[in-house]
Amino acid sequence: MKKFINDVSQVENEMIKGMVKAYPEYLRQLPGGNVVVRAKKKEGKVALISGGGSGHEPAHGGYVGTGMLDAAVPGPVFTSPTPDQIYEGIKAIATNKGVLMVVKNYTGDVMNFEMAEEMAQADGISVKHVVTNDDVAVKDSLFTVGRRGVAGTVFVHKIAGAKAEDGGTLDEVQETAQKVIDNVRTMGVAISPCTVPAAGKPGFELPENEMEVGIGIHGEPGTHREPIKKADEIVDILLDHILADLDYTRHEVAVMVNGSGGTPLMELFIINNHVHDVLESKGIHIYRTFVGNFMTSIEMQGFSLALLRLDDETKQLLDAPADTPAFKV
Repeated sequence: MKKFINDVSQVENEMIKGMVKAYPEYLRQLPGGNVVVRAKKKEGKVALISGGGSGHEPAHGGYVGTGMLDAAVPGPVFTSPTPDQIYEGIKAIATNKGVLMVVKNYTGDVMNFEMAEEMAQADGISVKHVVTNDDVAVKDSLFTVGRRGVAGTVFVHKIAGAKAEDGGTLDEVQETAQKVIDNVRTMGVAISPCTVPAAGKPGFELPENEMEVGIGIHGEPGTHREPIKKADEIVDILLDHILADLDYTRHEVAVMVNGSGGTPLMELFIINNHVHDVLESKGIHIYRTFVGNFMTSIEMQGFSLALLRLDDETKQLLDAPADTPAFKV
């Protein structure tokens, strides 16, 4: 294993400290843990919290700031944070308008966030949650009942965060977040694995001439493996699944071409070139496009495509100002 780390046991802690030192105007680390909150708490709005295992940077700490999250709770690499950590994050950001938890559908995440929700409610804090499940690749996976929550979650952070910043009530912010979840679909592919530092070896083996179609963000298997193809052909495979799952006809869409951590921007833009051509050929109008690393899998070589079906409200909220370390509008 070749990585720029010091001590495997300190990877998450040193990462968080480095992130906070890079962005002190945005981020503050809670004492005694890795929970990251806004440097300056904003009262009078619904507070948003999200998180999950580390290894998906810039998710989720990179999205803490104006117009998106108020707190991010990272667990160990690819492992859910504990209920106590999440509970401390909720307490730190809670306002009189309540807290919305945005949880990706992974069994450990859902269980631990729900336990933290009960702990906070016992303290009299108003807390609700939504669960993202945008991955169309598999119905169930090694770590989920139902679809996985993957890169489309970032659209939930952006749009629900804007709704909260705009003064929405807890019920309204939850309703808007659920609208995004209902209208976003994602699917990914990988051509090489990543190495979890604590494991010290790649999470799976993939022959040089093969790709894993429909892979999850922790290296979980997708639908199948097949010989690697040209970029345009891979895009066609992913879009076929996404467009078959939700009717995007006559809708405007937001597109996210998300790198898995080891794929250069050059290749992501090549992918986006064909995504636009295909969607335009089908009469689907692209309202905005986002290309880059938004929900990664450490250094995995791969990418995912996420399409969000928009209406007037979600377009306005997507365009609303956001100022975070990893996402600005």
